[in-house]
Amino acid sequence: MSKPIRFYDYARLTPANRRKLLTRTEADISHFIEGVKPIIDNVRQNGDDALVHYARELDKAEIARDAIKAKPENFDRAFAHLDPSLIETIEFAADRIKRFHQEQMPDAMRLAEPFPGVFAGDRFTPISSVACYVPRGKGAFPSVVMMTTIPAVVAGVPKIIILTPPGPDGEIDDATLVAARVAGVDAVYKCGGAQAVAAVAFGTETVPKAVKIVGPGSPWLVAAKKVLADVIDPGTPAGPSESLVLADGSASTKAAALDLIIESEHGPDSSAFLVTPDRSLAEDVMATIPMLWKQMGESRVNFSSTVLGGEKGGVILTQDMDQAIEFVNDYAPEHLEVLSAAPFTYLDRLVNAGEILLGQNTPISLGNFVLGPNAVLPTSGAAKTHSPLSVYDFLKMTSIGYVTPGAYPELARHAHKLATYEGFDGHALAVSDARPVDSSLDPVKTKP
Repeated sequence: MSKPIRFYDYARLTPANRRKLLTRTEADISHFIEGVKPIIDNVRQNGDDALVHYARELDKAEIARDAIKAKPENFDRAFAHLDPSLIETIEFAADRIKRFHQEQMPDAMRLAEPFPGVFAGDRFTPISSVACYVPRGKGAFPSVVMMTTIPAVVAGVPKIIILTPPGPDGEIDDATLVAARVAGVDAVYKCGGAQAVAAVAFGTETVPKAVKIVGPGSPWLVAAKKVLADVIDPGTPAGPSESLVLADGSASTKAAALDLIIESEHGPDSSAFLVTPDRSLAEDVMATIPMLWKQMGESRVNFSSTVLGGEKGGVILTQDMDQAIEFVNDYAPEHLEVLSAAPFTYLDRLVNAGEILLGQNTPISLGNFVLGPNAVLPTSGAAKTHSPLSVYDFLKMTSIGYVTPGAYPELARHAHKLATYEGFDGHALAVSDARPVDSSLDPVKTKP
């Protein structure tokens, strides 16, 4: 049975209750951190045997050691079984995501000459390996396959693998395998949660070690990433789904209700709020959502009503749009949708969000699947300092410098002064008269 949607009059809330609205499921994951430690230790010590054990214990799936990695025939079977129209849609989405990330790619090397004879810039090269995590517990997510792997492929990462929990039948979801092949990745492994993070952090007999892991997941996954952050780069903080729908009085009630449901149906640990200064809109949305739930399946309605009727979701009425925007920036949502007849009028003031989707024709559903920008976004307020997953997550930047003989003396003089002041005798000596300056270099020939 669905719960009534929770309503908050923001002006009447105490400062403590306002702060409480900003908390997410993973705000305190100390319990999860303690829970993942024995799992991590078991995988580190027992490798594949531990993965088989946790597939049975946690995923309720029987898998054999030699079935941890998907075989070519598994991919072939997935293409044969999957609805051709769904394959077409996966190819459509992959093309949009690929094009967006190709446009995002920086030049391989950028050098400027800010002063005569001084060249400075950056070179971009791909990281050596990455594990892309694709959750499974509350559904199957070929969209996450594409969002995590395609920018890695575009960036040129030589070793890309996918980690995903097995289903109850011990197999990988067909659409996941199809999306992987469409993206250009053929290494898919059956392991989920904390054990997946440990597997790629240390490597097992079957699962190769990776230098980074990306992708969204449960608090258990987030906790394992934190515990192993000194072993493997944990990537963009991406925990349970969250969204804010910011709407003014010109917004469509139906659109606001529909879009508030989107992220709330992910699971009971999600967060979703409508934020508006318009009381009539707020009341109409609350009355409309139960009617929309009647068109959904029972499990998704349960998730959505749990979120919208609990402490992590509902409708927030503010005094005005200024207060609404202030709340949005404090919350720093993963997904932000702006419903207004003039959404761009608010854009400059919205500074903290993983993504900002503007107008009635840009629902979060499009962003999650086919718009092109990455839908793996920072959660739990991390959008204040973190960015969406992008090609830059799969590239490392190296600074490049080159100084011509004519430009060297002035730089050396000032470097010597600073080195002497800071007490670095070797630094100073290296730019003193003791240094042989190679004046034979031809700046024309050597100029990038």
